[in-house]
Amino acid sequence: MMKKREYFIPFKGLKAGKHNFGYKIDNSFFESFGYAEFNGSNITSEVVLNKMESMMELDIEAKGTVNVNCDLTNEPYDQAISANLHLVIKFGEDYNDEDDEILILPHGEYQVNIAQYLYEMLVLAVPQKRIHPGVLDGTLKSDALKKLEELQPRENTNKDERTDPRWDGLKKLLTDNK
Repeated sequence: MMKKREYFIPFKGLKAGKHNFGYKIDNSFFESFGYAEFNGSNITSEVVLNKMESMMELDIEAKGTVNVNCDLTNEPYDQAISANLHLVIKFGEDYNDEDDEILILPHGEYQVNIAQYLYEMLVLAVPQKRIHPGVLDGTLKSDALKKLEELQPRENTNKDERTDPRWDGLKKLLTDNK
């Protein structure tokens, strides 16, 4: 689990109401989780902590790009992503993060670490199938794409007029009954 201090939000001294936090996320953030799927990343995240009498709410929004390789051509490109997460924070006897939408912190806790929530939210925001926009609109020129086009199965346009005479008799039965 990542222990970077900048992703800890200290709420103990905060007054009731909304408090804003901003984060710039680059590839070192993902590398600290051992995640190396991105070539690079440039993401900004806005976090709003709404502190109430007996609980808190976190609204996390993130927008930006991650540089990934296309699944078809292996060409790198910038994939735009945006994601948001709403998290309710309650207090109880023990720490419990088993629910995706509710986090229970022990009484007496004074800060919350949002790094894991940011990480999961951002990784899930990237499409499962990554296709370079140039592949979709036909503007990408790459060796891999040329090879794929060469190997693509072609329709057989020259029909062989000769047929097996054993089948001709059966075909005649089909056409005679109409």
